[in-house]
Amino acid sequence: MYLKKVDGPRAVTLPDGRVMSAADLPPPDTRRWVVSRKLAVVRGVAHGLITEAEALARYGLSEEEFREWVQAVMQDGAEGLRVTVARNK
Repeated sequence: MYLKKVDGPRAVTLPDGRVMSAADLPPPDTRRWVVSRKLAVVRGVAHGLITEAEALARYGLSEEEFREWVQAVMQDGAEGLRVTVARNK
C-alpha cells in the first residue's frame, strides 16, 4: 500500500472526539455551498487539517467570504451558515 505524501496532518481530532480527515473536506470543484460543506472547511482550517491559504486557493474563496463563514459559526454555530439567517448588525 502506498500513501500519498501530504503536507500537514492526514487527520485531526475535533473537540467532540470525532476524527476529520482530508476525505471529509468538500471536493475542490464545489460550486454549491451548503451548510455542511462550509462547516467542513471552517472546521478543517480551525483544527489544522488545511491552512486558510490552502482553503482559499482550493475553493476559490475570498478572505472576506471565508471570514464571514468563521464569524457566522462563532456567533450562531452551524445555523449561522444558512443563507437565509438574518443577522443583526
